[in-house]
Amino acid sequence: MVITEFMQQNSILSLAIISFAVTFISTLITKWLTNQEHLKSLKERQKELQKELKNCKDECKMKEIQSEMLQITGTMMKSSFKPVFVTMIPFLILFYWLRMFFNPLMGSSWIWYYIGFSLVSNILYRKLFKMA
Repeated sequence: MVITEFMQQNSILSLAIISFAVTFISTLITKWLTNQEHLKSLKERQKELQKELKNCKDECKMKEIQSEMLQITGTMMKSSFKPVFVTMIPFLILFYWLRMFFNPLMGSSWIWYYIGFSLVSNILYRKLFKMA
């Protein structure tokens, strides 16, 4: 097949394309399944609390601020679990296939290329879609 031959001859480029595509899909799913406005407001509140915590001298007030920050962090984590559940099985299957295909070509270094490309593309997509 033409695609397989291209992927074998240009393994790093094909891995970059796959990584950008998978990250794009993952970012879209995350955007659709999470309330971005709510997450942005939680992040803003978290920043406010961090400033308050820096200037706080009273120990009781510090504990109160830390408790609220912990609650906000928990809420943010809960909202990030929805996209994980939707994408987990398809991505596990994809990674199994990627390992079977790229391990003979590149050894175990393919995963580091994939991680690097996905980190860069994740940052770009989140800025592009104005996500929290």
